[in-house]
Amino acid sequence: MFSNQFVLFFSLLLCLPFVFFFVAPHVFPSPPGESLIPISDEIDDRSLFIAAAGSTSLSHLSSGNPNPKLKIAFLFLTNSDLHFAPIWDRFFSGHSKSLYNVYVHADPFVNVTRPGNGSVFENAFIANAKRTARASPTLISATRRLLATAFLDDPANTYFAVLSQYCIPLHSFNYVYSSLFESSTFDKSDPDPTPNPRGIRILYRSFMELISDEPRLWKRYTARGRYAMMPEVPFEKFRVGSQFFVMTRRHALLTIKDRILWRKFKLPCYRPDECYPEEHYFPTLLNMKDPDGCTGYTLTRVNWTGTVKGHPYTYKPKEVVPELIQRLRQSNHSSSYFFARKFTPACLKPLLAIADSVIFRD
Repeated sequence: MFSNQFVLFFSLLLCLPFVFFFVAPHVFPSPPGESLIPISDEIDDRSLFIAAAGSTSLSHLSSGNPNPKLKIAFLFLTNSDLHFAPIWDRFFSGHSKSLYNVYVHADPFVNVTRPGNGSVFENAFIANAKRTARASPTLISATRRLLATAFLDDPANTYFAVLSQYCIPLHSFNYVYSSLFESSTFDKSDPDPTPNPRGIRILYRSFMELISDEPRLWKRYTARGRYAMMPEVPFEKFRVGSQFFVMTRRHALLTIKDRILWRKFKLPCYRPDECYPEEHYFPTLLNMKDPDGCTGYTLTRVNWTGTVKGHPYTYKPKEVVPELIQRLRQSNHSSSYFFARKFTPACLKPLLAIADSVIFRD
């Protein structure tokens, strides 16, 4: 007869396949499957991107106009009401439409109230908006959709500023416009700050973070699997940065035309707590294609003190005082930040109260 030890060992051996069957999927998850983005959305986007990429006008500077009116395209991503529309309306008030355009991507699955009564947002909502979700590739798609729409809409759109519904301006429109197009001192890292005789700078760079020393960068890189990003995106090229940036027209076209990196970054992640595609795709793409064309910093101020579940600190009405605006403007890389987030909707009233005396007084 077999010994008890042998029977026990043999029984455990027989159980191994069952243990592996039930445990392995949790320990060794299967490779990422296809993107969770609906194929219909991909098809619609592909048509839009092809049309934009086929546009013949790369820069309004090449139009031959002796006095070109360069524009800033303000691109708003939202899945709720535009609570700060009144302060943005005041920001744009009195300025010619020949200097700016406004575009809004609003999640069509959310009931978003569209501002009326002459608001700059009244007719700014793009028709091809799709569903979005935080920490997912849908935010990459939404941003690319905005870029392509603005690129096609107006060849004068030279800079593209990506913002959220929780962003506020920290300066007047005049300050933002002149800093981007005319100032020779605003960007402290600019290798060629001298404007041409018409007062227009020839070299434009994107204001985008390209962070390579983030403590959890490796975990972010392997969120889809250790080798999921290879060979197209080696770890040493992977970057992280704010999803709110100011991008040049040249880089907008580059982003619209990309297919290779998008196929990697649209894949689902094993670890959602380390997966923020919207913070990885744009910095990595530009780091691989044109790092010297980026400043390495953003113009949107965010307070990460006391962050909760990946969300930045949110300012409350009692905190909205002139001193806060002055603090939020301070930058080590440029003369000032342009925008700031994140503010609760209840901050609108105190912000409007100091708009003319503080925010728009540069």
